[in-house]
Amino acid sequence: MTSDEQSTGIAHIADLDRLIHEPARLMILAVLYVVESADFGFLMNQTGLTYGNLSSHMSKLEEGGYIEVVKQFKGKRPNTMLSLTDAGRAAFQDYRQTLLDLLSDLPD
Repeated sequence: MTSDEQSTGIAHIADLDRLIHEPARLMILAVLYVVESADFGFLMNQTGLTYGNLSSHMSKLEEGGYIEVVKQFKGKRPNTMLSLTDAGRAAFQDYRQTLLDLLSDLPD
């Protein structure tokens, strides 16, 4: 492998979105990427995150503009729905492509 090939892989690592790259947030975004929206309980079940952990990462993704959080009531019970924003969908697609490029640059 030439030094140019090595530096390409390193450049891809530097391009990874740090907000998405954290494993818990990556799991949340991956689930939301394949569904239109999901409630808090569904995300807890799919990701295996605790209530507090999911809530914390959800807040960071919302602050980053990657997800929309809608709090409402179903009957008398609170219900929190999450969905990807257009910016979140684009950021996840960019992250995915950067990771694919990084992995494809590795020698066999």
